[in-house]
Amino acid sequence: MPPLILPIFPLPDVTFFPHTLLPLHVFEARYRAMVMDALARDRRLAIVKLKPGFEAGYTGKPAVHAVTGAGEIVSWERLATGRYNILVKGEWRVRIESERPSDTLYRIVTAQPLEDVAPTTDVSAALARIRDACGRLLRALDRPSDLLDTALAAGQLPGVIADRIAAAVVPDADLRQELLETLDVARRLDRLGQVLEQLVNQLREGRE
Repeated sequence: MPPLILPIFPLPDVTFFPHTLLPLHVFEARYRAMVMDALARDRRLAIVKLKPGFEAGYTGKPAVHAVTGAGEIVSWERLATGRYNILVKGEWRVRIESERPSDTLYRIVTAQPLEDVAPTTDVSAALARIRDACGRLLRALDRPSDLLDTALAAGQLPGVIADRIAAAVVPDADLRQELLETLDVARRLDRLGQVLEQLVNQLREGRE
């Protein structure tokens, strides 16, 4: 797939995965302008995680992670204040290759879509581990047992399941970023299984 030209929306603790939906409230003037321009073009943008220490240069061009999620605004509401509520559908993992010169208030990049590295061995055991850990996690949190059924549904590619569960369940922003950057699906599944089991154990220890 050829490179994409995308505006970027940098955020401190948000990791945007393909195959997921992300609601956002947009209030800064430069990002309101970005949304307005995106809606007038192809509705595409990238949601980029800021690197630590961004606060000092936030008004300028703080460092961001090169691997990020990108997608399309699929619904939007412009409020009377000029702010926006938008819903973005994740379409791609991308790696930012360069920042483009621009006279806009927001930043625009050239980004290369990244493909999953499909498993070469059977990953059914890793998927079963994830499903089991999700069930135990929901019980520990006293949440409905079917809450993650759509994300875990059979018939999806293993990488899609990993992305949807990571987005829905993993609270730590750095771990989410690690999972986003893991293109090897078998490794992503194994790491997600470890993370979920750690969450279950932490909940169990916190209640003892």
